[in-house]
Amino acid sequence: MAAFADDHKASEHLAGILKALANPARLRIVAALCEGSEHVGALAGRLDLDPAIVSQQLRILRMSGLVEAERSEGFALYSLAQPRLKELVRCLEKCTIISNRGK
Repeated sequence: MAAFADDHKASEHLAGILKALANPARLRIVAALCEGSEHVGALAGRLDLDPAIVSQQLRILRMSGLVEAERSEGFALYSLAQPRLKELVRCLEKCTIISNRGK
């Protein structure tokens, strides 16, 4: 059974992570950052999103402690602050594969 089943604080923390990821744009941004650090413009181009939307979603992810920014040559370079998010993204990708099989 899950270790956080009897731990209220842990379950609140994990619910906060899931809440931060419970937005398609934020989830796509995290998935892209699993492959390496990116600037806002590169993420926007890759994800076909407006740079202002990407910036706004990155701010939410940063406030949630899931991504971090490092300044380089006047630009913010974003990366995962929680490297274990890669495992969560891989798990979610498997859920997508399983749900698509039934269609």
